[in-house]
Amino acid sequence: MTRKYFGTDGIRGKVGEAPITPDFVLRLGYAAGRVLASRSGRKGERPAVVIGKDTRVSGYMLEAALESGFAAAGVDVMLVGPMPTPAVAYLARVLRASAGVVISASHNPYHDNGIKFFSGKGQKLPDAVELEIEAEIDKPMGCAESSALGKARRITDAEGRYIEFCKSTFPPDMDLRGLKLVVDCAHGAAYHIAPRLLEELGAEVIAIGVRPDGFNINAGAGATHPEALVTAVLAHEADLGIALDGDADRLIMADAKGRIYDGDELLYLIVKQRHARSPVQGVAGTLMTNLAFEQAMAGLGIGFGRARVGDRYVLEMLVQNGWLYGGENSGHILCLDCHTTGDGLISALQVLASLKQGGQSLAEAGADLVLYPQVLKNVRLDNKSAWQGNAALQAAVKSAEAALSGRGRVLLRPSGTEPVLRVMVEGQDAALVESLAAEIARVAGA
Repeated sequence: MTRKYFGTDGIRGKVGEAPITPDFVLRLGYAAGRVLASRSGRKGERPAVVIGKDTRVSGYMLEAALESGFAAAGVDVMLVGPMPTPAVAYLARVLRASAGVVISASHNPYHDNGIKFFSGKGQKLPDAVELEIEAEIDKPMGCAESSALGKARRITDAEGRYIEFCKSTFPPDMDLRGLKLVVDCAHGAAYHIAPRLLEELGAEVIAIGVRPDGFNINAGAGATHPEALVTAVLAHEADLGIALDGDADRLIMADAKGRIYDGDELLYLIVKQRHARSPVQGVAGTLMTNLAFEQAMAGLGIGFGRARVGDRYVLEMLVQNGWLYGGENSGHILCLDCHTTGDGLISALQVLASLKQGGQSLAEAGADLVLYPQVLKNVRLDNKSAWQGNAALQAAVKSAEAALSGRGRVLLRPSGTEPVLRVMVEGQDAALVESLAAEIARVAGA
């Protein structure tokens, strides 16, 4: 069944335009509350949800609307303020909530926002539950009796709880003393957490992207704009740099020379070190995972599978196969021996631990994985499904595949969060890959 409101990662859009409007979010909170109440196994107790947000100015408005909707459905609310998405997943679990809700549009600019849901176990909601919520949204909104209305309270120690949780995933006999680290928080949800976490583990920290004003989230900063990280690493002669996105579930890193490492490369470092200590059975990537990563897993004797794009689908594959590690080249990395969802800070700690255990720098540890050139072009489309019947586009794809001669891949996929078609071409010859991607994108946009 096709979902009407939920995309790959919750509900997202431009603030003030459907569905990211106060009235819709009010109804969303009420609908989600109704579904949670119907699924609650705690007789005589009201369900409760944890609500966190990133630093967008619209978060205040949407938080109030969600809180009202949940209260009208008879659901208690625990507010934690600006908090990384994975922190809300963790807090929902440890606070025994029925769900965690995050108000964030992740790596998008400030004028966008969205709503993400986690179960009480700290995992993305299954499609079936999202469909139930969608069905409730389209029903008339009501209100519980006054005696059954939900209440709201603020959790004042959420930041400290999450920092201690992150530290618990780092080897207890190890610290970060002697390391100079740049951390770019993208003026987002981790601005008050990431520097403190790394400092408490002993690192010398240069923090950038830590002055949110409601409008500058992800603006020329963070994991999607690593130029600021590279500049700071070189200027401060740091050992390496860590870049997060607006809600801190993505991780990109830079070595001492400013060379950027994406999610595939960082996942490889984690898995390689884990595998050296105890055999890793399998790793999940996505359709976008670099072919060189897949080949590297085969070389280590580790199974590999490709899920649909989206960390929720990576997680589903991990659970189905009983595997622990997976991720996306965008920087979403899952280590299920540490957390139930992708977490940029925890992933950074796992990379740092791997480097410490191996006695290597980031450049040394990552030297044996050479990614294939991969070009991604976004083609804006009014109708995201129209490309499937485009005969000229299909011919361009076949021509590109013939030119690659089995030494690369072509992938077309519609974005789950934006009205664009993503065109990806990958192969050994960088110039050929670029020209093929440009031609396919031209035909798709014609």
